[in-house]
Formats: sequence, C-alpha cells, structure tokens
Amino acid sequence: MVIRVLVADDHALVRGALVALLNLEADIEVVAEASDGSQVLAAVLEHRVDVCLLDIQMPVMDGIEATARVRAGAPTCRVLIVTTFGRTGYLRRSLEAGASGFVVKDTPAAQLAEAIRRVHAGLRVVDPQLAAESLAEGGNPLTAREREVLGLARDGLPIAAIASAVHLTSGTVRNHLSAAIGKTGAGNRIEAARTAADRGWL
Repeated sequence: MVIRVLVADDHALVRGALVALLNLEADIEVVAEASDGSQVLAAVLEHRVDVCLLDIQMPVMDGIEATARVRAGAPTCRVLIVTTFGRTGYLRRSLEAGASGFVVKDTPAAQLAEAIRRVHAGLRVVDPQLAAESLAEGGNPLTAREREVLGLARDGLPIAAIASAVHLTSGTVRNHLSAAIGKTGAGNRIEAARTAADRGWL
C-alpha cells in the first residue's frame, strides 16, 4: 500500500526538499502540497490524503488550527507536525488539536519516513526529548481568555481596543492581562506575550 501524503509549509525550498526526500520512498507518495493552513483540508479531501505533514507557523492559518480542521473534516486522515519550533507548548496544543505525531525538521529523512508509516498505522510519534520536557513542565497555565487578550496585546492594541474586540470591560481585560503576566513571570504585557509565544502557549 502506498501512503498518500500532503506536505504543507510556507517556505517553498523546505517544502520542495521534503517532497523530494519523501518521494524517494517506495511506499510513500506526495500527492498534494500547500503553502498555508487554509489550503489543507480541501486538498486532503480532493487528493484522498492519508497523512498530512504540517508546519506550525504558516500564514493565513497555522498548522495547529489546520490540524483541528483536518481531524474534524477528514477523520481518517492522520496529521504529523514537522516544525522548526520544538516547543513543549506547541507539542501539547498540536496533540490536543488531534495530531498523531510531532517531530522537528532536523529529523533524519529515514526517521521522518518511518514516522509517517507509524502515524499511518494509527500509532503516535513524538520527539522523545520534547515529550520528556513537556512532562516536566506541565500544561499551559494560561486560560483561553488569557491567551486571547494576551495575543491581542502582543499586536500592540491598547486596553480599550482589546476590550472592544473581546466584548469585555477594560477592567476585566486588565485582570486577565495581570494574571497572564504573573503566570509568565514577565514584567509587562508585551514581555508576557513574548514569553508565552516562545513557550508555545499562544
């Protein structure tokens, strides 16, 4: 059986290299490519994809949201996250979205091909170092609302604009930001947003 694969990455050179390497495998065929997450589900359905290889940071829609959409719209298709950003927060969020695997881009080609086979077989594949770090760190301490307001704060929006965007009072937004600052150990909301993003919490 040939495993039908989609590769999604916004960097054309990286995507092309992955496609070329995978097509050398006798039992793997790359049948579709995407440059952002919003293109993934339609391509999965059109090309009857078995396994998606998704980068996390892509324009329009990131790989984590694309994972959730694929799992909802094409439940038999498996997702393997292949990313430069080996962060425990990204690992947890990817698995929560329905990904079956998570590996970093410096994984040797033979190991990546084997990861695709394992994910296709219904197994879970996670970078062992990241898995150990994730267990040691625990989960994302930010609530969904704290992530939402912190994400807007990262974009430089003032309190009033954030409050309007999320339909809360300015005081409530300040409370959420204060809580997020405390949980990240940051000195202000911009630093808190940066810290949370670095840890994969946003």
